[in-house]
Amino acid sequence: MSMTMALEAGRPPQQLRPDLWLFPPNRDCQGGSSWWLEHADEPVLIDCPPLTQATLEALEQLGAGRNPWILLTSREGHGRLRRLQERFGWPVLVQEQEAYLLPGVQPMQTFAEEHSTATGLRLLWTPGPTPGSCVVFAPSPANLLFCGRLLTPLSAGRLGPLRHGRTFHWPRQLRSLENLRDWLPSEASPDLASGAGLGALRGERLVAFSGWETSPPSS
Repeated sequence: MSMTMALEAGRPPQQLRPDLWLFPPNRDCQGGSSWWLEHADEPVLIDCPPLTQATLEALEQLGAGRNPWILLTSREGHGRLRRLQERFGWPVLVQEQEAYLLPGVQPMQTFAEEHSTATGLRLLWTPGPTPGSCVVFAPSPANLLFCGRLLTPLSAGRLGPLRHGRTFHWPRQLRSLENLRDWLPSEASPDLASGAGLGALRGERLVAFSGWETSPPSS
């Protein structure tokens, strides 16, 4: 039986803009969100979408014979990456502290603190949610910050840090948020794309930069 025949049908990704798609929540990643971005002719898949027939068909069309990168923002976004990568053979980029979780995945590239891709996407190591968490900043014209689990939906139009039982190191997560503010260009005010489940946004998908809550919600 082929991989496709063995998978559930699933739902295709939702196109939000000419350059951006959002995949359905991934049960293998605690309902997390995966994104596809076209930036300056560089296609990237950010975190692993649900492994369904609809996902595979969409990726076939979006990849269109190219060799996109798969960027992983944390171990909570890995999902069933191995099966997906075996199907397409696309290279994977991950922060070095979480590469050991993906033995045998090739080709793979790791980075330590910062990394820039050929077309200007920038990655920053932001430990806290997990040891190798990172964010992906796509400058203009995309003007997006893919923040993984560093910022979590709190309510409609609001993202912020959220501590839960899977949090690796809470003080480091708060320091990572401070470092991220300093790292972003002073003139930048990108829309925010979370890698967590988006249910709290009540139908919204992207959050305006002004919706970044700097303090965690009070208990």
